[in-house]
Amino acid sequence: MNKVYPSAAAAVADIPDGATVLVGGFGLCGIPENLILALRDQGAKRLTVVSNNAGVDDFGLGLLLRTRQIQRMISSYVGENETFERQYLTGELEVELTPQGTLAERLRAGGAGIPAFFTPCGYGTLVQEGGLPIKYNADGSVAIASEPREVREYNGRMYALERGITGDFSLVKAWKGDTMGNLVYRGTARNFNPMIASAGRISIAEVEELVPAGALDPDQVHTPGIFVHRILQGDRYEKRIERRTVRQRS
Repeated sequence: MNKVYPSAAAAVADIPDGATVLVGGFGLCGIPENLILALRDQGAKRLTVVSNNAGVDDFGLGLLLRTRQIQRMISSYVGENETFERQYLTGELEVELTPQGTLAERLRAGGAGIPAFFTPCGYGTLVQEGGLPIKYNADGSVAIASEPREVREYNGRMYALERGITGDFSLVKAWKGDTMGNLVYRGTARNFNPMIASAGRISIAEVEELVPAGALDPDQVHTPGIFVHRILQGDRYEKRIERRTVRQRS
């Protein structure tokens, strides 16, 4: 069983229109840069993309927004992308906003085969009560609003039901991986990549360094190869940050 692909283009070639694609990364840290570029060039449309962030205008998932390949985003922090904002407010893009920790747990649950769970996060807000605008009409009215969540009381505290998330494809980025798909992440890249790797029906990983099977210390593996179906070595990484603040000395 050969999991190694020669290029990012080959790895994403069969992602169809209308697919649900889970994309790893936290901000611009640990995003699958090569796979996103390849998916842009491949041209799949009407995608539902699940990712904590939406990239920035000219990098990361912002590239897929520019080409209007994304129909719906399920995400948490989207404040650094003007293209995202414009498309959402004009009704071109559907958006399901999810609290950050809840999004991580929905992905982890999906990968673990857990269909739903109760959480106190969001109870008493529009997240639980429903009515959050998912899609606007061109005139600014709401075309699609979120549905209310089921609620239950446990030990005197109220909880809202959240569903696990799975996808057709997962795109993740790791620091190092072996030919069997075992992955090692570094730093902040561990925030979303591990659970996204487990939640896709077909999981595709790009790594900075691809090593032979058996070369990784088993105690250091974060994502076991059983979750990874395709792996490739990325050929370039910009590793941008979202925003740089320069402080003036007084």
